[in-house]
Amino acid sequence: MIPASYNVRSLMVRKTTTIATALGVGLVVFVLAAALMLGTGITKTMVGAGRSDNAVVLRKGSDTEMASSLEVSTLGLIGAAPGVKRLPDGTTAISGEVVIVIAQDKLGTEGQVANVLVRGVPPAALQVRPEVKVVAGHPPRPGTDEVMIGRNLRGKYAGMELGQSFDLKKNRPVKVVGVFEAGGSSFESEVWADVDTARSSFGRDGLVSSVTVRLDSASKFDAFKATMESDKRLGLEALTESGYYEKQSKATSMFITITGIIIVVFFSFGAIIGAVITMQAAVSQRQREIGTLRALGFSRFAILSSFLLESIVLALSGGVLGIIGALCMSFVKLSMMNFATWQEVTFSFDPNPVVLAVSLFFGAVMGVVGGFFPALRAARVSPIEAMRD
Repeated sequence: MIPASYNVRSLMVRKTTTIATALGVGLVVFVLAAALMLGTGITKTMVGAGRSDNAVVLRKGSDTEMASSLEVSTLGLIGAAPGVKRLPDGTTAISGEVVIVIAQDKLGTEGQVANVLVRGVPPAALQVRPEVKVVAGHPPRPGTDEVMIGRNLRGKYAGMELGQSFDLKKNRPVKVVGVFEAGGSSFESEVWADVDTARSSFGRDGLVSSVTVRLDSASKFDAFKATMESDKRLGLEALTESGYYEKQSKATSMFITITGIIIVVFFSFGAIIGAVITMQAAVSQRQREIGTLRALGFSRFAILSSFLLESIVLALSGGVLGIIGALCMSFVKLSMMNFATWQEVTFSFDPNPVVLAVSLFFGAVMGVVGGFFPALRAARVSPIEAMRD
């Protein structure tokens, strides 16, 4: 086999075309990796809002909490179901919640507004979801016009800073008394108010959108679900909380991933053409070298393998650049619309090792596709004709 050092030297001699081709491949790998990282980040953020030992109860046939409506009287029936966890004070770990989306002015924009999800919760919500931690201020007190906000909302919208106020509804101001974190989940893009305040503000008296239940363990869900759905008159449907939020993330994640792949397909054609041109030029400029290698006894297969390896090394070099650029995106946070709830949620790029490996592999594939025909041409060069040129 021809030493790999020969290919490396050849790439270094043609610096301009090598760099241009590597950057083209790198751009494609960057776009693919960024799209897949964002899709994974969306899923991670949304699914991270759910726990396997929590269940969400909705009106049967409702796809989202906002489309669901349950009477407050059902809370007692839900709390009495088997498998529901008991809190230290003897009450059941259930949280009947009201979910509404409001339009709020974004700071730093010229009158631009975005949808923000408001979740009306009872005091038990923090025990049902122990991952939610108040990091500044305190939770809203029951029966007051107080709210706490997720950390991703802080300072991004008008009135959403600790100690400030904004209108929950026209002429219904509320004061921000706390800021909370929720392990990077979509809850950090929500406003949490007292459930009675939310109900009275939006005319939802006697109703909740959903009920979140803490179970003794994830294994208790099937029995809980069977109880909830056994009485057809109630018209209830139970899902695991993690399953519910995974379902909510699919539309947005799929949109981002498909859009990224479409862009990559078009960009990849350009990168492959660049690789073909670069390797064709290499073959044309090195006719004598190829003839000499053939005269020295190297087989056609060795020539083919050598030039194909050169193309793969070129593509992988560009791929590494693309991966480095994609890794830098892990420090970026992006606000996007969640198509399931129409709220704006802050997502981050998740540098999943599988995503990075797939993107780098795609770069190598572009090297194989772009370098195969030039390598085949090199393998077919006649040593006698090459020495005459």
